[in-house]
Amino acid sequence: MQDDLILLRRIRALDEDALTTVHDTYYAAIFRYISYRVSDYHVAEDLTSDVFTRLLSALRDHTAPSNSLRGWMFTVASRVVKDFYRKQYRTREAPLDDSLPSLKAEPDQAVMDLLDQEKLYEAMKTLTEDQQHVVALRFGYGMPIREVAEVMGKSEGSVKMLQARAISALSDKLGHGEGA
Repeated sequence: MQDDLILLRRIRALDEDALTTVHDTYYAAIFRYISYRVSDYHVAEDLTSDVFTRLLSALRDHTAPSNSLRGWMFTVASRVVKDFYRKQYRTREAPLDDSLPSLKAEPDQAVMDLLDQEKLYEAMKTLTEDQQHVVALRFGYGMPIREVAEVMGKSEGSVKMLQARAISALSDKLGHGEGA
């Protein structure tokens, strides 16, 4: 926590080493969080970059976080994902798959993995916004419940309940419930 405050002070002074440290420290975690919420790797990269762009804008505008860089980063990441889906809802587009063919030895397994991933993303979309946020923070980033509660501004009990309901709903949607 103390390191976070020192780092905050340094980035407010636009210390290049501190900005590099923030990027190196948080990029992978923010990317994992966003990729749990967005099914496209390249979109997740773009949205992650947007989080860091917003940090730079906040520093320029003197509205940067004052006490919790990690919490601020994940809150902004959540907003970026919401903005993405809001914009996507307004402008429907058909995704194009222009990726290179896989060089994996077992193409049938690659197809099954892709289908499982798509099922998970579709099931995630059925969760409430708070449930998606909890799942992404807990399992995408591996954040402890206490920290998830801090980031979301909720009690640990409500985070545990959101997580339990989300897992139950995902289990039902993916066919792993009692009735499956």
